[in-house]
Amino acid sequence: MSKTLTEAALTTRNARAGLAEGVHWRGLSPDVHLGYRKQKRGGRWLVRWYQGDQKYRQATLATADDGKLEADGVTCLTFEQAKTAASRHVSTKRADDLAAADGPAPTVRTAIDAYLVTQEAREVARDGQKASRGDARLRLTRHILSSPLAAKMLHALKESDLSKWRDGLSGDLAATTVRRITNDLKAALNAAATKHRARLPAEIPLIIKNGLAGSHAETPTARDKSALPDGDIRRIIAAAKAVDDRDDWNGDLLRLVVVLSATGARFSQVRRMAVGDVQQSRLMVPTSRKGRGVKKASHIAVRVGTDVIATMRPATAGRRAGDALLERWRHKQDKSQEKAPWVRDTRGPWLNATELSRPWAEIVRLAELPADTVPYALRHSSIVRQLRNGLPVRLVAALHDTSTRMIETHYSSAIIDALDELSAGAVVPLMPPENDGDKVVPLRAG
Repeated sequence: MSKTLTEAALTTRNARAGLAEGVHWRGLSPDVHLGYRKQKRGGRWLVRWYQGDQKYRQATLATADDGKLEADGVTCLTFEQAKTAASRHVSTKRADDLAAADGPAPTVRTAIDAYLVTQEAREVARDGQKASRGDARLRLTRHILSSPLAAKMLHALKESDLSKWRDGLSGDLAATTVRRITNDLKAALNAAATKHRARLPAEIPLIIKNGLAGSHAETPTARDKSALPDGDIRRIIAAAKAVDDRDDWNGDLLRLVVVLSATGARFSQVRRMAVGDVQQSRLMVPTSRKGRGVKKASHIAVRVGTDVIATMRPATAGRRAGDALLERWRHKQDKSQEKAPWVRDTRGPWLNATELSRPWAEIVRLAELPADTVPYALRHSSIVRQLRNGLPVRLVAALHDTSTRMIETHYSSAIIDALDELSAGAVVPLMPPENDGDKVVPLRAG
């Protein structure tokens, strides 16, 4: 650095009033200086910081509280406020320089784009070229990439930016949807924080964690209230068969609904079932891919009735064990004809739960159930059915590829009902029986 800094008296209005017109400096650190430009009418605060090679960068901060001006902490600053603003400005600029050192500074948008590319590449490697892009892209595009948060630089990201975005989500979104969106965003930001850690502040993981934490503890949802009686499940299956026959699904729709009902598995699990997973009296359901670093068995054996096995036979006859069990036709428009009708094109496995949305709405209507009944109700119903039949919670959790904690949290009333019936058998009379023959009857005197 060049010259020795000559410290100027800048701390008070009176001290600054005695200075000559021009720029005066005071050191805040060896390479950061707070400046004051004295003018005929008042002055302005400046800051400069050392860049190396005998060079400084300089910026104007705000107006000084000289004369009749009163400090407001934003456009007009006292000496102490100017010191704070100078330190903050230099820290921000240095963070900007560090973040942009090896190319454009990463943003929330670039973090999400990189995350989606990685996720979709993983899906293609796992499921082949016909893999669905999943719901993550739709959720992130709709709720984050279209919001101001997307343009935020990661190095300048604050907890308030994230909490403000979360609080601004539509109140119409279900709690589970908000949780999925938040988890996707958190995963994208954490991946970017790891990749660019040399260019980002050390506290960025903590900012992500705290900024995306819920504003209050979420009340566990009583999912057993969404369970359906066995009679309603049968009506759903009957309605699925009617829609299947009417719309020429060739049994594809019926088989999907039957497997979901019989196993209580998630759509993402049953869509991966193979022909060889149908055994004499059970279905082998692939375990979910949920849980990071958790070692699982590849399949879960679920006992089913002979009626379910019989329904699966058309999908297994003459096919190889490794073929996808549940398939469907996809259609395209035949533009060679005048009205360009939709005709069958290719056949392949179900890819995404949204493919069930349209036929499911018709199934619910024909079954005369509430319009807000969702396919996941089949899973709730399976769990509650087993609990009320006295199966141990741990076994129910294992058969549905979840944890006992999750079962106990969300299906507590079904557990209480089952335990109440079991405990009723342990009730025994405690009061001693009354025996009329043991009673002494006094005789009357003669």
